[in-house]
Amino acid sequence: MKQFHSERNSEMSKKDNQKSDKAKEFTESIEENDKDSVVDERACETDDIESSDIEKLKTERDENNDQLLRMQAELQNMRRRSERDVENAHKFALEKFSNELVPVLDDVERAFAATDASDESQMALREGLELTIKNFIGVFKKFNIECVDPKGEPFDAELHQAVSMQVNEDVEPGTVLDVFQKGYTLNHRLLRPAMVVVSKS
Repeated sequence: MKQFHSERNSEMSKKDNQKSDKAKEFTESIEENDKDSVVDERACETDDIESSDIEKLKTERDENNDQLLRMQAELQNMRRRSERDVENAHKFALEKFSNELVPVLDDVERAFAATDASDESQMALREGLELTIKNFIGVFKKFNIECVDPKGEPFDAELHQAVSMQVNEDVEPGTVLDVFQKGYTLNHRLLRPAMVVVSKS
């Protein structure tokens, strides 16, 4: 009888141990699943974080590229403006000096017009004045200073200034009849407008 109880206790002990082992395995299995679940959640969170970081970096990159392109365009525009300014400075550096020379030529031409071609005593003066005028014109031509003498041409408000108007049936209205004072341009930019008389109907 003692032996029976002993065997029975032994069997029960075995069964308890088996149950305990199964419970332990089950617990370990749950713990493993929990660990996997936590790892998966963390991986998902990491993926979400990485994805949002990538989007943010892409946006920043695009903004930086856009800013760079704008800066390059602005630099190019500044370079062009500087080149144009330098070119204009070279072209029109003589503007002030030319404006001072033009009245001198006017005076020489008036002096020449006031001499009497038939008076032999004035021949030397006339020749000297004529030579001076030719030299002036040569210098003006060299530095692209051009005369605006529009007699018989249509009136141009860009180059001419009308000082009076006269009725004249022989020409079209708006034609320059007479020039009181010649105008001048420097590199096609107006230095002084021509003072003119214009026809009207």
